[in-house]
Amino acid sequence: MISIKQIRYALAVEKTLHFRKAADNCAVSQSALSTALNELEVQLGFQVFERDNKKVLVTPMGRIFLEKARSVSVQIDDILRLRQTDKAPLSTPLTIGMIPTIAPYLLPIVLPAVAARYPAAKLKIVEAQSKELVERVRDGELDTAVLALPYDCDNLLSFPFWDEDFYWVAPSDGDQEVRERITSEELSRENLMLLSEGHCLKDHALAACKFSNAVAHSMSATSLNTLIQLVVAGLGSTLVPEMALDQLVCNDKRLQYARLDEPGPHRKIAFIMRATYPKLDSIQALQDVFTQALGNR
Repeated sequence: MISIKQIRYALAVEKTLHFRKAADNCAVSQSALSTALNELEVQLGFQVFERDNKKVLVTPMGRIFLEKARSVSVQIDDILRLRQTDKAPLSTPLTIGMIPTIAPYLLPIVLPAVAARYPAAKLKIVEAQSKELVERVRDGELDTAVLALPYDCDNLLSFPFWDEDFYWVAPSDGDQEVRERITSEELSRENLMLLSEGHCLKDHALAACKFSNAVAHSMSATSLNTLIQLVVAGLGSTLVPEMALDQLVCNDKRLQYARLDEPGPHRKIAFIMRATYPKLDSIQALQDVFTQALGNR
């Protein structure tokens, strides 16, 4: 009979495509892992992995098996978490994924509020882009993740806790009249710089402005901090979410900002989680704390 241990080992090899690294991740010897997977393949009647001294490949039948094995692993994890459901919210550790355009601006606001209301809470934060976070929540590697919506979450549940708009940021000229709003039509004439491909903030900014993805931008960056420094250097202007204004813009006299005058909210911030995840009360507790903390800032 196929064991949970064999399934875990197979998924570890799929993730690393390396038997030694997979064994290290599973805290077993490479020989023990190899033996368990050889026995698994005998039980299945087909190879899951094609391997030689240089590389490991997943076979076509192996891909089918691993997809089903991943689902089994997630279900087993959720079963094991059932013992936690009778405990108070946030009384057990929680691993949360966050995208880079949210984590550095949200965490300083909400973590003190979480600590005040739930002093025993233990949160582990993992930062990655949206695509990776969705996959890791779906695969059971993360309990939940904080994403900006809209985003395709593959049938995961979403629990929004904040709406926000985008703000245009440009170099400040002391002789200029301070403006409060800017339209997308006006932005189309600006030298607009956005984040590089793969960041959902770029897609949300383009959608809010009703710009196509084909619109040419003179420069892109991998972080909002870098974009702001490019603006300070006079290389163009950019768009940032409201949540980031205090840290990035408000105290810098070299910058001016104005709300994007297009129908909002321009993005929603939400927790995502699997429908089978048993600690819904912990997610709802965080949702409540985050909403209140953001509203009180």
